[in-house]
Amino acid sequence: MQTASELPRPLRRPRRLRRNQTIRSMLRETRLTPDRLVLPLFIIDGDNRSEAITSMPGHARESIDNVIKRCREARSLGVNAFALFPAIDPALKSPEAQEAVNPENLLCRAVRAIKECIADAYLVTDIALDPYSSMGHDGLVSPSGEILNDETVDILAQMGVLHAKCGADMVAPSDMMDGRIGAIRAALDSAGSTDTAILSYTAKYASAFYGPFREALDSAPVHADNIPGDKKTYQMDPANAREATIEAILDVAEGADILMVKPALPYLDIIGRLRRETDLPVAAYHVSGEYAMVKAAAKMGWLDERACMTESLTGIARAGADTIFTYAAMEYARWYGDSHS
Repeated sequence: MQTASELPRPLRRPRRLRRNQTIRSMLRETRLTPDRLVLPLFIIDGDNRSEAITSMPGHARESIDNVIKRCREARSLGVNAFALFPAIDPALKSPEAQEAVNPENLLCRAVRAIKECIADAYLVTDIALDPYSSMGHDGLVSPSGEILNDETVDILAQMGVLHAKCGADMVAPSDMMDGRIGAIRAALDSAGSTDTAILSYTAKYASAFYGPFREALDSAPVHADNIPGDKKTYQMDPANAREATIEAILDVAEGADILMVKPALPYLDIIGRLRRETDLPVAAYHVSGEYAMVKAAAKMGWLDERACMTESLTGIARAGADTIFTYAAMEYARWYGDSHS
């Protein structure tokens, strides 16, 4: 058997370009800066309120005044965009989700207040009925338990117009109803809101990673007769990839400005697929369960939080995401600032 010294010397030695930090940084292919991140925020009614979300360390349901403080802090770190999610008083929820189109609802008041204090904060608002529905579904539910598509789309279009009038920069339909992008785009344009962008949750999977988010908003489907106990008739099957292409083709044709994949890490192949198949920007949502897993393991001392969270976000960007919604936005921004100071 030949010894190592007797083997032919390799002509190419990739390790030459990994020898020290300078060369590694110089040739780094994926660079993720804080201004590519979107910070999700949970809003509750009242003043100076903050309710910790136990399954999402570092996050809370906060009143509008505290959300404004949070936005200012994030902007000081280089995070300039915010996705707003309202935790609605259960007394205001109904089967018809009428609170969704109330001009004085919690989300509308939050958008107006944030814009009044921080005019150039970029606000992305959620378009779906689950925060407002006593059924916990993204769409209206028929007496027989069917999630009604077209009737829901009519309300979603009204929501889009309402959010734009309040000052939202971008509306983000997360409901997965068929045809909602075209309906919202038409409604926005008819209302004169042609500059309001649409980020479509194009490939939103029926995932098991949403648990902490549903705790934060109390938005899980209600367990009752004739009410589906899950969202599988409208969210996508985790086993399907080609279906994401169908959804993307439809959303592009209907006028979406950005396509979203949710969750992110279990669906890096889908992010890459949409990146190859469209010229539109691709977003990814690093969801609550993905965030919580790293936090929990780090608390136990099993993982290095900074290293693992950074690796996770970098992997999402490497797969093709132009922007990432993540609960780790502020932590990452601090780490990034520390390493570039």
